[in-house]
Amino acid sequence: MSSSKPLDLRLPTPGCYADPERAGIDADAVFDGMTEHLFFTLGKLAPTASLHDLYMALSYAVRDRLMTRYLASMEAIRAQPQKTVAYLSAEFLIGPQLNNNLLNLGIQKEAEEALRRFGIESLAETLEVEEEPGLGNGGLGRLAACYMESLATLQVPAVGYGIRYEFGIFNQIIRNGWQVEVTDKWLKGGWPWELPQPDEACFVGFGGRTESYIDDKGNYRSRWIPNENAIGVPHDVPLLGYRVNSCNRLRLWRADATESFDFYAFNIGDYYGAVEEKVGSETLSKVLYPNDGTDEGRRLRLKQQHFFVSCSLQDMLRSLENRKISIKDFPKHWTVQLNDTHPAIAVAELMRLLIDDRYLDWETAWEITTQSVAYTNHTLLPEALEKWDLGLFKSLLPRHLEIIYEINRRFLQQVRLRYPGNDNILRKVSIIDEEGGKAIRMAHLATIGAHHINGVAALHSDLIKRQLLPEFTKIWPEKFTNVTNGVTPRRWVALANPKLADLLDKEIGPSWITNMELLKNLESRENDSNFLEEFGNTKLSGKIKLASYIHRQSGVLVDPSSMFDVQVKRIHQYKRQHLNALQVITQYLRIKNGQDQSLAPRTVIFGGKAAPGYFMAKLIIRFINGIAETVNADPDMDGRLKVIFLADYNVKLGEQVYPATDLSEQISTAGKEASGTGNMKFAMNGALTIGTLDGANVEIREKVGEQNFFLFGKTESEIMDLQNANYMPQSYIEELPELEEALHLIDLGHFSNGDTELFKPLTNNLRTRDPFFVMADFADYLRAQDSVNRAWIDKKEWNRMSLINCARSGFFSSDRSIMEYCNSIWNVEPLPVEITCDVN
Repeated sequence: MSSSKPLDLRLPTPGCYADPERAGIDADAVFDGMTEHLFFTLGKLAPTASLHDLYMALSYAVRDRLMTRYLASMEAIRAQPQKTVAYLSAEFLIGPQLNNNLLNLGIQKEAEEALRRFGIESLAETLEVEEEPGLGNGGLGRLAACYMESLATLQVPAVGYGIRYEFGIFNQIIRNGWQVEVTDKWLKGGWPWELPQPDEACFVGFGGRTESYIDDKGNYRSRWIPNENAIGVPHDVPLLGYRVNSCNRLRLWRADATESFDFYAFNIGDYYGAVEEKVGSETLSKVLYPNDGTDEGRRLRLKQQHFFVSCSLQDMLRSLENRKISIKDFPKHWTVQLNDTHPAIAVAELMRLLIDDRYLDWETAWEITTQSVAYTNHTLLPEALEKWDLGLFKSLLPRHLEIIYEINRRFLQQVRLRYPGNDNILRKVSIIDEEGGKAIRMAHLATIGAHHINGVAALHSDLIKRQLLPEFTKIWPEKFTNVTNGVTPRRWVALANPKLADLLDKEIGPSWITNMELLKNLESRENDSNFLEEFGNTKLSGKIKLASYIHRQSGVLVDPSSMFDVQVKRIHQYKRQHLNALQVITQYLRIKNGQDQSLAPRTVIFGGKAAPGYFMAKLIIRFINGIAETVNADPDMDGRLKVIFLADYNVKLGEQVYPATDLSEQISTAGKEASGTGNMKFAMNGALTIGTLDGANVEIREKVGEQNFFLFGKTESEIMDLQNANYMPQSYIEELPELEEALHLIDLGHFSNGDTELFKPLTNNLRTRDPFFVMADFADYLRAQDSVNRAWIDKKEWNRMSLINCARSGFFSSDRSIMEYCNSIWNVEPLPVEITCDVN
């Protein structure tokens, strides 16, 4: 990605988009901005202002300082049109915004000084008030957030398109060991970072029918007549890059009804009917990931996907029209990235908008679509590759179904010409799955309509070509590529781990934060005992902070000098939290049996949410909490073993967990995890990894060196061999007495207050089916954990290994990922923004 000359943006008189006093970034200006917003925006006086009021006032004052950069960036695109990235994602797990914006503006100290004048001694105290935005759930949404941050930092014009969910997926509380879901009312106190734009709303249709007609040029055409409509109202969130003027935006769509109130229904006494349309339409943006275990849940999820995709594509087309740019030049000005299959309907919707609304012919519309759309695949799991029942799809999107049929017809004709008489390959590549109930394969639609398909780790991209889409790879080998995921060092080191960031600034200079390859300079200090101790102290500082949080939340005291052994991620059988839990039981039994001489004192920490309808994942949470209850109450475990489950794991909590972790558990079944990004955050913060050859673990191990990584488990090909050879988990149990003893203790009710039935579904599954090969990998996992115990004894050596993990983690910066997208997939250039008025 080459660098462009900065655009000299001479702003209108008086020289800035805003009053220069509202753009100042010294402590006096920030204090004045807070005072002004307390009075005029919040209607409060300083003596009566609550901590939340001060958070809101500071946030508004900071937002003021974003506005010059934000409007200048929007004007730059208008004045000098060039290709912009449209990142379509069902999730954006952006995390708290205040501290991130303070860091990127470079005014954390100034904000802290302004707060002191209001009697608040710590910026951290104010940051704690901020709610976690409920716009995402897991790795998919967090990756999207990291990418948007890197796009702004690299000064690449971009818009992130998604849904403004009123409620997040859920807040997790633990009650009697079980996960309980409660509503995530993240907007209840107001969100100062959004800018509603009601004058740029879009209409979206559902249901109804299609009809054919002949236009005034004698061409046969179709039109869609929906029987239901909703309005998408955009809310923009400014996303500033690190210490640059470029400020992109997240455009989130809120659903409104076309008619909010039916006076006729109200007047005849139908009070619910009077607002029925409003309630039904607004449900579209009500909650992140409605339960798709019911027909209504699946229907709502499909409606959500079409809603935000249609609004976003309409917005892109409108932007061209407003700038008097030909619709045929769409690929020159927009590159549309599909973040997994959730926005895959974009292929059909863009075709509909071009053919039905802009009256282009099929060939021209298809060329525009295929030159504009790219698709990132994030999973190999069949249940996560979206397929929509044909009947459901037709009832909601009849015109789109016609377009998909035509896309499929034309594509299959090409395949027939290439593979004459091969009906088998036609069945495999068709967008329509004919087996069982007919369904639309959204991954196939995205693959056919995209100019590039990328996986998110080297192994994952290889498996896409070999296992998931091999027939498509043979047809279009040039379409398939890899871009290994990355994470932003601004949030995950500079914000999350200020002690480490300060040490890096002192040792290698502050440029590391935008050039992570500079971390390699740390290797020159790998044998320096004093520096290694200083590096280790940054970790201890994080552990003391996390230990304090654990005590406040659970009342459990943990020893910061113990090894913090951490597995935090979505709870799923393939991620194998139950494998980790079983080895904890084995360590527990070794201590009880007096075999603990070589065991390192450990605090084993779990965190993550289970999908509300996923019974086995919720049982695993109950299992972990049962172990924690037993272990933590046993005096024999004092100073040796503690188990913690962190409730409601999110970005805010992650910022405390990653800097405090000694050992990172990345133990998914080989071939199941696309990439992972937690593994990267841990490595950047100096954690050592115990893991399988899965996802980005492969590349992490290559970068940090096999001697600085604790490897175990069967490879992806060995797992495939077991699948094909009538895998018998019981045979592995019989070969390992420690494993048999652990399972027997579970069955006796030792970790469930004597209830011998509670965990039977879990242990029976492991003994008979074991779909993710926990039993097959258990012995090697214990061996690797024994290696961890031995390594922990030599603290200098552990610190050296930790330093090497940090020093060699630069490849996993999201800046590198975005540069690869820009160069190999999107073909976009930076557009630096130079503001001539003084905003400093």
